[in-house]
Parts: sequence; C-alpha cells; structure tokens
Amino acid sequence: MHADVDTDRRPFVLVWELTRACELTCKHCRADAQPERHPDELTTAEGKALLDEARQFDEKQLVVLSGGDPLARDDTVELVEYGADRGLLMTLTPSGTASLTPERVDDLADAGARRLALSIDGGSWSTHDEFRGEPGSFDATIRAAAAAEDAGLPLQINTTVCAETVEELPAIRELVADLGAVLWSVFFLVPVGRGAVLDSIDPERAEDVLAWLTEVEASSSFGVKTTEAPHYRRVALQRRQEGGAAAADAIGRRTGITAGDGFAFVSHVGEVFPSGFLPESAGNVREQGLVETYRESALFTALRDPDALRGKCGACEFRGVCGGSRSRAYATAGDPLASDPLCAYVPDDYDGPLPDGREPAPGD
Repeated sequence: MHADVDTDRRPFVLVWELTRACELTCKHCRADAQPERHPDELTTAEGKALLDEARQFDEKQLVVLSGGDPLARDDTVELVEYGADRGLLMTLTPSGTASLTPERVDDLADAGARRLALSIDGGSWSTHDEFRGEPGSFDATIRAAAAAEDAGLPLQINTTVCAETVEELPAIRELVADLGAVLWSVFFLVPVGRGAVLDSIDPERAEDVLAWLTEVEASSSFGVKTTEAPHYRRVALQRRQEGGAAAADAIGRRTGITAGDGFAFVSHVGEVFPSGFLPESAGNVREQGLVETYRESALFTALRDPDALRGKCGACEFRGVCGGSRSRAYATAGDPLASDPLCAYVPDDYDGPLPDGREPAPGD
C-alpha cells in the first residue's frame, strides 16, 4: 500500500457490488450470483450519492464496481462516467460472457474507466469454462482483453487459487503476459458462498505458491498482488532476507490491504462489510454515512488494530505487514480476529494452539 494512504481514515480500495445478477455459475462465487437482479439494489440516484460520499475519503479514491456482473445493470456506464467526472478512479470487474462486447468495452473506456479486471481461472478454454460454469466464457474473456488493449484500457487479470486451479497457475501466468496485463491479482479461496464446497490448498502448498509468485513478479513485466493471502508480504520479506527473489512492490509497502484495513465493501443492497468475503455488516449506507462507518465502527476499528489479533497471528512478528486473512478467519472460526488457517508460519516463541487444532510440533 502506498505510504501516504492513512487506512484509519480511508480505504485504499472501495468495492461496490452493483448487483448479484450474472449469467455465470462460477464454482467459487462469493455472491452466489443469480440470473435476475435483486429488487432492493441501490438505485442509480443512491449509487451516485454513494460515489459522492466516496469522494469524501479522497478526491482520487479508487472505486471498483463489481458483482455478480456489474454490466447486468443498464446504468453501469452512467455510473462510471459520474464517478470519473468527480475525479474518482473508476475500475470494473465484468464477467466473461458474450454480452461483454468490444462496443461495451469502448463505452467503458469513453466513460472514463481506469482499468478493466477480467477473471481467468484456467490455462485453456476447457479448464476455465469448467470452473466458470459457462461454455464460451474463456473466449469471451480473451476477446474482451483484446478490446481493452484496443481501447487503451489497462487490463488486470484475476485468478482464484484452490485445489482445482493450482496446477493451472503456470499456464495462466503465460496468458497474463501474452495479454499485456499490468497486474495479476491472485485470490486464495475463502470458503464462502459457492466456494464453501471447494477444496482449498493446504498451508504448505500455499507457501510454495507464494514463493513462486515472488519469483514471477521479479521476472515479469506485470505486477502481482494477492487477495486474502497477505502473508505474501511475509514470504517476500523472508526471501529477501535469505537472498532469494522478492517482489519489490510487496516488500516496499508500509503495510498490507486486509479486510477493514485499507479495504471496504458495499453490497448491492447497501450493507457495508470489511470485505465481500467477510459478510459481517457494520451498517447500511441508506441509514448512516459510509465514511463514518469505515472510520468509527467497532468492527472496522478492531480490524485495523494488529494487537487485537488472536492466536498465532496475534503473536506473529509479521502481523504489522501481514495480519492474516481476516475473511478466512471469520469463515473458518467465526471470529474475524482469529488466526488465518492458510498460513503455515509459526512464530519461534509461540506455543499455543494452531488454527486447525494441532499443537505446534517441537522446533516450530
């Protein structure tokens, strides 16, 4: 995270889930997306008011319009233009469907979108389409990526890491390079929504993947960031200390973006969550201000205090630059301040219980 962003005052990333409507039935979907829009979604006028309030955080606040599929709404381009006109950095995560045409990509670019984020979860059409639950999704995504390049719209690729996709990562990395993406955002599965029935990788495999990602970033033209795996920064720091490859961006940041600390999420009906993967509401924008909720709610303030963490995350010397996935802690332990079960690292002097119930082995 940039050192000049005070995450006690504003999020680095503000996500607004425009809708849960989507044509896809992705296996990992946090939103458990549905074919039809919800009747109580924030209206266009309410959405514009939300964007006005987002500007109170900062005149250059980064706003991500997500879903479902944000293009399932017919006012999405209007909302992008409204935010961009007010100086907000408007980005979008549309679904890879036949409706994501080059014309729609052009419209988003003309409206002032700053980046298009597309998901690729397999190195070939067969593995991607199987994961996304829709034949043709891979081809639609590749076409949209080409359209983004033609429109001069920077491209981000999002990828989910779970037991089903982890072997695909090297092939996906090649696609990310071939498509000219500026950033590869690698999301480590949190068992919420449809993703609750998928198998995560184990902590030791996660360590290997994170170490590999530091090498990918060090040798690639695109950046790498992880979502719900903030221990990427710990791995990068350790590898730098050991003389191995390290991701400069990861180790150059003052701290990381975690749920409620540099990150906020507004649902399709206005609930304010620390993250879309941590569905514990701190309020609703229809009833209280977004800025007030982020800065003052008990949930958000607790999540920004590394000394409030429990278990081995609370004892970890890296908690100030990592902090663990608060979303995964909530999903697995029911406590957003508990330890992250995906992290294999055990502090030298820690002798308490581990997240999976095991006791530390001698020498841990």
